[in-house]
Amino acid sequence: MPQLSSHAFTDSALPLEERVDDLIALFTLDEKVSWLSADGPAIPRLGLPAVNWGGECLHGLCHSGLATVFPQAIGLAATFNPKLVQRVAGAISDEARVKYHDPTWHGPNGPQGGLTFWTPNINIFRDPRWGRGQETYGEDPYLTGTIGVAFVRGLQGDDAHYLKVMACAKHFVVHSGPEALRSRFDARVTTHDLHETYLPAFHALVDAGVASVMGTYNRVNGEACCGSKTLLAGLLREEWGFDGLVTSDAGAIAAMHTQHHVTKNARESALLALRMGCDMEIASHCYQELAGAVRDGELDEALIDRSLRRILRVLFRLGMFDDQEQVPYAQISSRMLHALPHQDLAREAAQQSLVLLKNNGVLPIAPEQRRIFVTGPNAADIDILLGNFYRGVSTTLHTVLEGMVECAPPGSCVTYLKGCHLEHANAYPSDWAVGMAKTADIVVAVLGYSPLMEGEEGECIAATAGGDRDEITLPENQLLFLRELKALGKPLVAVVSGGSPIDLTEVHELADAVLFIWYPGEQGGCAVGDVLFGRVSPSGRLPVTFVKSLEQVPPFADYAMTERTYRYLTEEPLYPFGFGLSYSTFSYGPLQIMPSPVSLGDIMRVKVTVTNTGPVAAAEIAQLYLTNDSAPAPVPRWSLQGTQRVLLRPGESKTLRFPITPEMLALIDAQGVAVQQPGEFTVIIGGSSPDPRSVALGAAPPSVGHFTLE
Repeated sequence: MPQLSSHAFTDSALPLEERVDDLIALFTLDEKVSWLSADGPAIPRLGLPAVNWGGECLHGLCHSGLATVFPQAIGLAATFNPKLVQRVAGAISDEARVKYHDPTWHGPNGPQGGLTFWTPNINIFRDPRWGRGQETYGEDPYLTGTIGVAFVRGLQGDDAHYLKVMACAKHFVVHSGPEALRSRFDARVTTHDLHETYLPAFHALVDAGVASVMGTYNRVNGEACCGSKTLLAGLLREEWGFDGLVTSDAGAIAAMHTQHHVTKNARESALLALRMGCDMEIASHCYQELAGAVRDGELDEALIDRSLRRILRVLFRLGMFDDQEQVPYAQISSRMLHALPHQDLAREAAQQSLVLLKNNGVLPIAPEQRRIFVTGPNAADIDILLGNFYRGVSTTLHTVLEGMVECAPPGSCVTYLKGCHLEHANAYPSDWAVGMAKTADIVVAVLGYSPLMEGEEGECIAATAGGDRDEITLPENQLLFLRELKALGKPLVAVVSGGSPIDLTEVHELADAVLFIWYPGEQGGCAVGDVLFGRVSPSGRLPVTFVKSLEQVPPFADYAMTERTYRYLTEEPLYPFGFGLSYSTFSYGPLQIMPSPVSLGDIMRVKVTVTNTGPVAAAEIAQLYLTNDSAPAPVPRWSLQGTQRVLLRPGESKTLRFPITPEMLALIDAQGVAVQQPGEFTVIIGGSSPDPRSVALGAAPPSVGHFTLE
């Protein structure tokens, strides 16, 4: 970093706003406008270096060399464990600080690791076809908000003065495909759905102090999101009081006139976005028009100062203008980069993310099953560890095959042949894999999807729909291979990778056990081995409903919530939201609801005792759901409002306590206003969502209670 000038803005003893005022006063108009870009140029006369905004750290540092690779975001959500997710984000921000301060990684010819990240993605995963759903925390507003807040806190740290790194809540708002239409699409959504489903997670992150928000590409109800009077100026800025940094997505400002045609040219797009509260532009350079607009009398320079102020606040809070000895996060040791504790954390996160969907008793693999045949297109594949475009690389990428070999007991014989391709039929009819399976005691087939098949627009070389999926079934060649393996009569375990729901109807019928592993990160293969061999009992839960087919889902471009997600789906799913099996069993005692009766405005408390009734120590994810039984308007069938992870020894019981606040009981009216009304309510606590399918698949029967709000 160049030597800063001796102006007041360099004096860390001064109040933040005074320092910001001083620096703004030193900028020329053209310099101000240049710093409203994600690529702010150096200003040598003030000693200011170039500022390059925006990296990605969705589940580890992205595209910056060596870094710890954690499970993809959807897998982190499957842990239902905010404390773990905060630890993961804390490790990621440790590594970001190392790369920013260590000259080995941040020298003049290095990758220039930064401290500003366009992470996390908290859009609602409303449709299984969306390729970017894997970047999200699933379909539920409460879980998305809870996991998102934990991730932001882990990234930004807990110092009263400094940010560890900058987090960003994206994409604001109502964005979840189709990818190929995202720069010209108009998402039509009711006010009720907007406030009931799409907004709550963003509100939670704003309340938690997220430093920045990114607008999305598309329009919502006719308004371009990065220039929306309703959403940006009205809701985010005025109603919620967010005065942090708002940035466009890449190219979104230009799309306002080139794709959406809500403006006529670059200057109109820039003026609309800036006036509505979008401070920074990424990629399209429309904001270069703003200096001319000021000189031509079309724009008050004070609006440029307003946005520059929000940008500079972030830079000051990151400590970029301070002596680094004053910045606590600058002292993180370089040894923390891909440190062993971070690798162990990646393994722990992967273990907790794996979801056991079926088990007829073949798992865990018994010690006497010493001949283990591992096969399938994804058994030795690295791509399925890493997830989509927003990923890093490391020196410890453990495939499922490697994890099986590592975790197998001494004297076991693990063998491997790929057996089939990811998507197309084998070129030669003779396949020795089936022959090898004949001699095995148990067969583990690693199937599913790959990031080659689903992701962001343009990144998936095997996707035909811009990263989205036309179908959610497994490729037919994989099913054919599984049928051939099943015909051998051997115990058959299907390990399935993917970042989104897959129609596993036939897989469920053919396999004796089904383990869904998402894209599990660098230690994913070891975590799979840990679970299959019983070193760890599976405890992951589905953060998204697995429907039986696309016939159960409305058209992709329909943003109404009717028949979407567990909250509104009326048909029976294949696997319900919140579902996941264990190697143990659990029971739930009767609910105790206090106080009784309940009055408007009361904070209630619900108690339930959970008991491990099975043979091994295991973690249970207790989930609290609420239903308004007397609502005057359509409401969700069930709404998740609390989770607790509890580790229990065989026979051990623990009493769990959940709060129920007035906000949880409020109805969202047609105007989007939360109102609390008297009525009848049902509260359900169990190991999955209340869909009867959960118990049919093996989940413990939930505990149910009722109360009247007077």
